[in-house]
Amino acid sequence: MDEKIKVAIFKQIEKEPFRKKFGLKLIDVQAGYAKVEMRFTQDLENMFGMTHGGAIFSLIDAAFEVASNSHGTMAVALNMNINYLASPDKGALLTAEAKEMNRTKKTALYDIRATDDSGKLLASCQALVYRLEKPLPFL
Repeated sequence: MDEKIKVAIFKQIEKEPFRKKFGLKLIDVQAGYAKVEMRFTQDLENMFGMTHGGAIFSLIDAAFEVASNSHGTMAVALNMNINYLASPDKGALLTAEAKEMNRTKKTALYDIRATDDSGKLLASCQALVYRLEKPLPFL
């Protein structure tokens, strides 16, 4: 992966307001790959005291965003299909890893998995982007 793109993505994600609101932290980015973490805090609970599905979705979406834009050109989501499998314990460190499965000139497909710090699979997602022929605006 081009080091200039990697550094630019880390800097841009650090400034993202949504990332700050949810406590999302970019851990790694490579070409077609990203790893993002988030702590399950009380403000992410649903009415049952479990992690809100929207919080897990946001974690997965953050990893998807970075992985799909890691080639230095803009990519926008077309579809995300998520399956919720388990709920983590309170205070758990949640991780999402997005891996590129297929990339063409116009689209790319990603497999994204969210786990807790014990390795339990929380959610699995398949996501598709449309690849614009524009460089990332912050490069």
